[in-house]
Amino acid sequence: MPTAYVLVNCILGSEENIIKEIAEVPNVKEVRGTYGVHDIFVKVKSDTVELLNHTVTSKIRRISGITSTVTLVVIEDQGGKE
Repeated sequence: MPTAYVLVNCILGSEENIIKEIAEVPNVKEVRGTYGVHDIFVKVKSDTVELLNHTVTSKIRRISGITSTVTLVVIEDQGGKE
């Protein structure tokens, strides 16, 4: 099952609203506010790579207040612990 971690930066003060909106996106399995370089951590899992791409590019990245993202696509054959 394709998995990606998305690191989100957003406009200061908009984190809570963005977290709520991301939590409603299908295929989002986890969303957390974070301290440090990035403001929000998102775990996405989907049935296909195409659906994963659609979730990140058409659903998450288009949310108002998000200024940038870094997407880390998991290599399924390396590591793993749930």
